[in-house]
Formats: sequence, C-alpha cells, structure tokens
Amino acid sequence: MVQKWKRWNTAARKWLWILVVLGVAAALPVGYDRLQTESTSQNVELVFDYRDLVDISIYQTHPQDFINEQLGRLKDAGVISMAMYESTLDELVRSRRIMVFDAQQAADLTGRVISPNENFTYVAFTSEENASRIRPLITDTFMMLDIPVRDWEYNGNDGLIIETPRANAVIKPLAPDPITLEMLRDQGFLIVPRLSDSLPYNQEYVEKLMAYFAENGVKRILFDGDAAKGFNDDAENDTLTAFAELLNRYDIGLVAIENIRSPQKGFTKLAYLTDYNVTRIYSLSERDANLKVDVISDRFALASKDRNIRMFYLNAEPSRDMTKASITHPLDNLIESLTEPGDAIKKMEANGFTMGPAEAFDVTDSSLQRYFKMVVVVGAVALIALMISFYIPFLTIAAFLIGMVGSAGLYVLNASLMEQALALFTAISAPTLAVILAIRKVDHSRKQVQNMKTGQRLSNAIVLMLTTTVLTLIAVPLVVALLNNVTYMLVLDQFRGVSLLAAAPIALIALYVVLYRGSSAGSTFAAIRKLFQTPITLVWIIGAGVVGIVGMYYLSRTGNAGTVSSIEMAFRSFLENTFGVRPRNKEFLLAHPLMVLGLFLSFKYRYGVYLLIIGVMGQLSMVGTFTHIHTPLDISAIRVVLGLVLGLLIGLIAVGIWQVAERIWKQWSPQLKR
Repeated sequence: MVQKWKRWNTAARKWLWILVVLGVAAALPVGYDRLQTESTSQNVELVFDYRDLVDISIYQTHPQDFINEQLGRLKDAGVISMAMYESTLDELVRSRRIMVFDAQQAADLTGRVISPNENFTYVAFTSEENASRIRPLITDTFMMLDIPVRDWEYNGNDGLIIETPRANAVIKPLAPDPITLEMLRDQGFLIVPRLSDSLPYNQEYVEKLMAYFAENGVKRILFDGDAAKGFNDDAENDTLTAFAELLNRYDIGLVAIENIRSPQKGFTKLAYLTDYNVTRIYSLSERDANLKVDVISDRFALASKDRNIRMFYLNAEPSRDMTKASITHPLDNLIESLTEPGDAIKKMEANGFTMGPAEAFDVTDSSLQRYFKMVVVVGAVALIALMISFYIPFLTIAAFLIGMVGSAGLYVLNASLMEQALALFTAISAPTLAVILAIRKVDHSRKQVQNMKTGQRLSNAIVLMLTTTVLTLIAVPLVVALLNNVTYMLVLDQFRGVSLLAAAPIALIALYVVLYRGSSAGSTFAAIRKLFQTPITLVWIIGAGVVGIVGMYYLSRTGNAGTVSSIEMAFRSFLENTFGVRPRNKEFLLAHPLMVLGLFLSFKYRYGVYLLIIGVMGQLSMVGTFTHIHTPLDISAIRVVLGLVLGLLIGLIAVGIWQVAERIWKQWSPQLKR
C-alpha cells in the first residue's frame, strides 16, 4: 500500500502541472482586465497648500499683493488646484477678516471693567463684507456646539461675543472661508477642501457644506488629521455611511495620501461606500520643497509613472535664513521644479499624462472574472503542492487537498486574507521550484556528459537560465489575478509577507542543495545525520555570523522602509534617465550574473551549484516586482526584462573573467606550490 501511495504521489505531479497551466490560462483574462483599468485615469493634478501661502505672506510688506502675484505664478507654472483647510479664528485673523480679543483685551479696548465671572471671546469684523460673509461661519459652528453667540460692537465695527474662552474658541474648525474660496475660483483654481473629524458629526451641517462645495466645482476631498470625516461617531450613529451618501449624491470623491504612517481611520470603509471614487496623492513636504529642482522633478515623474500617483500636493513654509538675515520661502524652487529647469510637467507629459483634474480609475471587471479566479486558485494550490513534493514527496496529494480545503475555509472567513496568503505562497513556490529543477538538470547533465566543452557549458547555462526564468514567471499571472482588486492599486490594502518572500526561497534552495541532492530518501536522511554529526568549528561560527549580518542587511533593504545612500540614489536616477524604467540593482548587478556563473560552473563542478542559492534572489525579485500592485503591469514587465538582459550580459562577463582566472591559476599554481 505504501508503494502504491508513492506511485500515486509521483503520478500526481503530472496532473498538478496541468492544473498550473490551466490556472495560468485563466489568469490571463484577469490580467487583461487590470491592464484595461490601468489605461484609465491619465490626468495629473497639482495642488498647492493655500494656508502655506498665507503664512508666507505674513512676512511680506504687502501681503495681499504678494498672494495675488504668487497665485498667478503658480497657475502659470501648472498648479490647477488650491487646498483649503477648514477655517479657524486664528486663520481668519491672518487673512485680515477679523480681530479677536480675550476678555482682558476687550475690557482694555472698551474702557470697561472686566467682569470677574466672564471669560469670553470677542470678535470684530474688519469690513462690512467680512461681517456678512464670515458671521454665518462662526455662528453656525458655535451654535451647533451649544456655545452661545451674541452681537457685539467695537469702534463702529460689527462683532460677536462667543461665550467660551479664547483658547477654546480659536481651535474650533469652521467651514472654509467663502471669500477666499470664491477669490480662488475667480482666478481659475479648483478647490480641494481639507476636512477634519474633530467636531461631532452633524448631518444637516455637512449636507449644507457638501452642497456648497458642489456649487463651487469641488470634485475631491482630502482629510486632515488621522481620521476621515464621520469616523468618531460612526460606531454609534453610522455616520460614515451617512457621509458617503452625501459624497455620492454630490459626486465628490476622496484622496488617499501615499506613505502615511497609518491609514486614516474610516477611510477604507468610506472608499468602499463611495465605490472607490479615490485617487492617490503624493505630498512634497515643507522640508523637501527645498530640494534641488531636478530631484523634485524626478520624484514627480517617477511617482506618476511607477506608482499610479495622480495628484501632487505642494507644501511650502517660511524659514529664517540667518546667512542672509531674511525670511525666505521655497516658492521659486517649486516653480522652477515644475517648469524650467526642472521640467517636471514636461517629463510627466512625455510619459503620456495630461495636466488636469485627477480622476478615479474606471475599473474593468468582466462578468467571468470570478470564475477565472476560481481556476486561478486551483492552479496556485497545485503550484504550491508541486514545490512541497520536492521536499516531502509522500505528501504531494495531501498537500493539494489540504490546500484546497484550507483555501475554501479561509475564503469564507476572509476572502482578502485567502488571496494574499495564496499569492504569497505562490510567489515563494515558483522561483523555488524553478531553481530546484535547474539544479536537478545540471546534476543530471554532469553525470551524463563528462568534461563538457566550455562552449557547450555556456550555451547550456544560458538556455537553462532562460527556462528557469520562464518557469519562475508562471507565478506572475497567478499573483496578478489573485490580487486584482482596486484596493491594492489604491494601496488601501497591501500585499503582505514581503520579508518572507525575500528570505524563504533562498532558505529553501540552501536546504535543498545541502540535504536533497541525493536521489533517494535514504540519502537525504544520511545527509541530515552527517550534518548533525559534523563538529562545529570557529570557521562555522564566523561564517554563520557573516551570513547573519548579510541576511539582516538584505532584509533591511527589502520593501519600502529601506534606506538608500546618496550614491545609490544618483545611480538609480542614471538608470531611470537612461532606460526610462529602472531595473532592480540586486537583479542585474548580483543575482542574475551569479545565476549564469553558477549554472556555467555547475556543469563541471559539483559545488558550483552553491552560487544558485544567491542566484534565486533574482528569481524571487522578479516575482516580487509584480506584487507591487500600485505599479502598472507594463512598467513591471519592462523592469523585469531590463534586469534580465543586463544580468545576462554581466553574467557573460563574469564567465569570461572566471575563464581567464582559471587559466592563470592552472598556469601559475604549480609554481606557487613549489
């Protein structure tokens, strides 16, 4: 019975390969749907923070003239939108709309004795227009908060008394300043409001605000703070759903901020309720606004092309320059980055984008996609079972059946988690399986053909490198199909397990090389027994330490959190500007060349296969490139092809260097021994 089970497991590999091929075939239409989705949303929108402009104007001799001048320059430079925060009393003071006094200041101004039991806030409007337009903002907000507001007059100017201390009054958010908003609209700017969730949610107030935004052409809202509007009251009053209904009614979308430390609370739910009417924004910080113009320009061009960024948020702030004894600002630097000499806009237009209001992706979701995905799941489980079969052949059929049952159960509990788990293990399995088959191939060839000629070894190495790569890349359509969801494109959800993907194939190939190169289970057990009986020497300890340090450095560079030196950044820019798409350094400079060299050596030397332990890094990296779902498929494909071509060329150079070094060694080693 045991022998029958072994035969069944061996025969099952053929059927598993058939299921993998069917899964790949089913994944192709799903990948095509994603390509169709990525071809939409080609507008790029530049947004400037208007509050920063006001802050800079405070240090100018003629603030309003300065604002008008800079607005014209920004518009000419390609900025089409202004971000407006909710107003505060302090901001209205900076805009010269009002004057604000506490109780002591009001008593001094009016010549009255301060009341011992009143600590109120006193507001005086600076003009009749300001009184008529700003008064409703103040009264509506404070009355909504049950804070009494009554009329007041100072020196012939209309005013208000807000019955709360000034320290409390000035932090309450009001609706955006309508005078400023209309001024910006008259100058041709679109408005991107920034709303917070710091006040209790009031549906009547928010509906009035959304109607006003819609009247003024607002198409997108950017949240300020760590939560979306309505989140804090959602548990009790379902306010996110109520807010989403207003957004849908007035056709107003959302903006997702890239690379924030933690997602804004409630944003994912709100995005779902608005049918993912979302676009992503890259924020250039106040500090980065002072970078060199070519650096800023390259960032914008790269973000729009490689990361599906469709909005760019420009920050600026005044700073003290003691060397010039003056207050400076980065507005000139930003404008030069967009125009000349940075030419950010020209670079983005050259990549096929148009400057205009950002739009959400028009998601293509064919009616048969869910059925294709079911076949993809079967193919992915089959691929994982195949990889397991080369380590534990006895469990080939069991691994497939357990994988199918587990996938079904996990789908019921959490479909997204099932997709991510399958995508991760598929991404690990394909490069591992491909390199295992390459190792088996070179071992078999070395036994069949003794003293293989150099030219034959080289041609075999190149062909085997290419076939290994093709086999590795069968994971790509499976992973793309499993993660084909707009939530990944918008980075509302992310592929998890990047570090495991980066480490697992390397560890598995090392395990196979050390323990599984024998032809039988007995030889594997013998290798394990021999390994455990081997004495641990100082060399082993030093070697383990070196491997550990290198491994920690390698993992620290994995993902988006790794740091990059200025030299490497310059090299990356060179590659980007030379090829249009930057190949991954670890692929074409290290892993692919070592893979070629390792295969070449393995046809002659048994231990040449150890280089494939590092070479698998390039194989897993190619699959990992496609797990960045926010990167367009065509960009990922070009990156992989470039890395492979350059890696092959450098690998050929490495083979040539080895051949020269080997001949020199053969010629001089006898003399060295003497």
